[in-house]
Amino acid sequence: MIGNVRDLFLVRTCVRRIGVAVLLVLGTAVPCVAASLATGAEADRSTFVPGLHWSAPFALLLLAIAVLPLVPVAHHWWEKNAFKLAVGVVLGGAVLVHYALRGYGYQGHEPGRESVLAVLEHALIGDYLPFMVLLSSLYVIAGGLQLRGDLRAFPWVNTAFLAFGALAASFVGTTGASMVLIRPLLQTNRERRHVRHTVVFFIFLVSNIGGCLLPTGDPPLFLGYLAGVPFLWTLGLYAPWLFSVAVLLAVYFVWDTLAYRRETLADIASDIRHVSPLRLHGGINLIWLLAVVLAVALIHPGRPLPGTDITPVEFAREGVLLGLLVLSLLTTPRGLRKETEYSNAAIIEVACLFLGIFLTMQVPIEILQAKGAGLGLTTPAHFFWAAGTLSSVLDNAPTYVVFLEAAKSLPVSGGAALVDLTQGAVRPDLLAAISLGAVFMGANTYIGNAPNMMVKLIAEQRRVAMPSFFGYMLYSGAVLIPLFGVVSLVFFR
Repeated sequence: MIGNVRDLFLVRTCVRRIGVAVLLVLGTAVPCVAASLATGAEADRSTFVPGLHWSAPFALLLLAIAVLPLVPVAHHWWEKNAFKLAVGVVLGGAVLVHYALRGYGYQGHEPGRESVLAVLEHALIGDYLPFMVLLSSLYVIAGGLQLRGDLRAFPWVNTAFLAFGALAASFVGTTGASMVLIRPLLQTNRERRHVRHTVVFFIFLVSNIGGCLLPTGDPPLFLGYLAGVPFLWTLGLYAPWLFSVAVLLAVYFVWDTLAYRRETLADIASDIRHVSPLRLHGGINLIWLLAVVLAVALIHPGRPLPGTDITPVEFAREGVLLGLLVLSLLTTPRGLRKETEYSNAAIIEVACLFLGIFLTMQVPIEILQAKGAGLGLTTPAHFFWAAGTLSSVLDNAPTYVVFLEAAKSLPVSGGAALVDLTQGAVRPDLLAAISLGAVFMGANTYIGNAPNMMVKLIAEQRRVAMPSFFGYMLYSGAVLIPLFGVVSLVFFR
């Protein structure tokens, strides 16, 4: 009887808390709808710019992503993907109401139903679907790779791990590289007591900064590719990438050398006894990962395949990527994913979050397209720090899109070189600053990029005492912020 009463109490408490959260979301969304009805979707009719209050759903969703995981009373709600999806759908639905009610169309479409359908087609079919297919294919294929072994935990061995991961991140994605390499790195260092700094630098290098050379490396760059940035353009970022990676590896080597000297003789002796060579299992997935990179680089709807007159149909690229995902599932040795503790939870969480993000960010993108030149951002350094600062506390993918639109709205002096996009063009120095700011500064906090939290959780499962949210920021503040200051001075004068 007591157990039944307790269960009923818990159910009632859960329902009440979820109800309060939904009311909070509706409390922001409904006034926006009411304002639209009362004022005829108040906007600058001369330029057809949405009212600024319609950016509230986008801001609320990003705020929820940043804050709710850190609030004890809300943490248990937010860890459920159904709740994330519900919040995104409610806030995204409010934005769709705006497009249905306003007195002017969306990108040349008639007001009302036609505008809503155009938004759905652009946000979900044009952007969200390709984005999620790429992430899912990289995530699933990388999950079929397992690197087993236990090396001597010398500082130079750990440094080589991080260097390889930083290079691999651009090709298999920061998520894929993090999944494949974090466990063997932890296994190698299991006899050592001072391991926390190694995981922190792993997040810096492998989960973030390493992924800036190709659109497959980090989600913001893939959104840029979808917007029309040439696939190989990001290879031009090699200089700041190489500089940043080299500096961080040097700092880490010195740090780990000092930490190694603090290890006990017993721990070092145990590390020497437990050594086994690295062996890669599920190597067939390397072929599928290479095929993913080639598919993204070569297949673009509306453009002929290189060296042929064959023009791929729409979603041909996504079809190939899904086919490679299926091949990975069929060819990975049985039981290997279970041994790697593979789970679809992380990619499902990303899918739920980004559904709402892609819908709600349509309004701020429209505003920035029209008024981005008035933000006061004029130099590459401005864009580097603005995009980076927001990427530190919000998701770096939508942050990249928002500042890309702002950069596209700036006037260009005659004869200046431009990067042609699907819609409009952008100065290459501004595009480089936005790309590096979004990718690099996603490392500043645990919530700046999805792999950060994943690596933290895996390390804690292996009994590594990871720093708290603000404790991690002490590391990034001491190491990354000075580095980014030098990057800004050297590359974005």
